[in-house]
Amino acid sequence: MRIDGCVALVTGANRGLGAVFARTLLEHGARRVYAGARNPDLVSDSGMVPIRLDVTEPEQVADAVQRCADVTLLINNAGVLTDSPLVDVPTMKAARTEMEVNYFGTLSMCRAFAPVLARNGGGAMVNVLSVASFFANPAMGSYAASKAAAWALTNGVRVELRRQGTQVVAVHSGYIDTDMAAHVAGPKTSPETVVTATLDALEAGAEEVLADERTRQIKAAVPTDLDTIYPGIQLAGDRRTPSSLQP
Repeated sequence: MRIDGCVALVTGANRGLGAVFARTLLEHGARRVYAGARNPDLVSDSGMVPIRLDVTEPEQVADAVQRCADVTLLINNAGVLTDSPLVDVPTMKAARTEMEVNYFGTLSMCRAFAPVLARNGGGAMVNVLSVASFFANPAMGSYAASKAAAWALTNGVRVELRRQGTQVVAVHSGYIDTDMAAHVAGPKTSPETVVTATLDALEAGAEEVLADERTRQIKAAVPTDLDTIYPGIQLAGDRRTPSSLQP
């Protein structure tokens, strides 16, 4: 897919990776960029078209379909990270929130905009996933579950939409240097690196982006994950002191 001349909709475009996606698309010649945000007043770039869009609200998704009927590129970037384990928490609130946004929100956008892309020649769909699609770290277990579900969703949608000529791209990355990962002290990938790799993949007709070396190593280890990935995770998990697990 060519970026020059495309019409894009980016979810979660008011900050972080989404804002970099929207800005870079304009810089690369996109004819129009709709910037989806729960609060469109936070979209400050005058070159973008702000759209009120909470991907968990069906009415707002339906309104976006009507307002953005010329879209040829959908970037499902909106997501949430609660840093919540699966068992060592008092309720499943965090897990439900992450699944609602990261999985069901993405699915809702895919379903709503698939016909739009078909009418506009096929176009492309990008789902921003994570290295956590490939393994579960107990410290963020419910996030990993939601991203693994979104990875399966992406692969399934790709198969379904191939017949209408829609390119479906999965983007996986470790921590990205945005507000979402501000609390992380370890290595981070710049959002510009992730966006550049994604736009290059779109123009090359690729279906997957592994945006950093750690992500590439983890993906390569998936066939032997029980032997190569989880022993270290288990050691780290064993060192954690359960804080809220009730007997």
